[in-house]
Amino acid sequence: MNSDVEIAGDPLAVPHLLPPVPEHPSTVAGFAGLARTIAADRTAWAPLVRYDATTRWYHRLRTGPGYEVWLLSWVPGQGSGPHGHGPSSGVLTVLDGELTERTASGERALGAGAQRVFAPGHVHEVVNDALEPAVSLHVYFPGLTEMPVHAPHAVSYAPAERDVDAPRSPLPG
Repeated sequence: MNSDVEIAGDPLAVPHLLPPVPEHPSTVAGFAGLARTIAADRTAWAPLVRYDATTRWYHRLRTGPGYEVWLLSWVPGQGSGPHGHGPSSGVLTVLDGELTERTASGERALGAGAQRVFAPGHVHEVVNDALEPAVSLHVYFPGLTEMPVHAPHAVSYAPAERDVDAPRSPLPG
């Protein structure tokens, strides 16, 4: 058997046969992939992180056509309060530490690498119940234009569900 391998034709001509790679995501899976790509580039986001004991720190990391990417830090005890995201869908990715997401259907511990995907109308509360700071990445599409706050008593929470394995595939939220 001959171990030499030859490629017929011009290998540089192949790219024109492939579908073009989109410059920006256009699907939920694409936005989840964008979040994972940004999360993997720790040298790009880690130097930007700040911790503030009085309020959650946040920084808009990137924008694209119809979406925004935010970097947030959470010291122990900080939380978002129950809220929605108006007409925006989103992908929440935990970069460092552990966060707890509370929804009407339950409570879920999210460790580093965990992702939650949610649609417009989703109401949740995100809290750092751990003893160490946490960092998260949030992609909103379309970009976040409103964040309606819900009264704490309007959302009843079920007991905690531990789910901290990483990496994770997106979960419906």
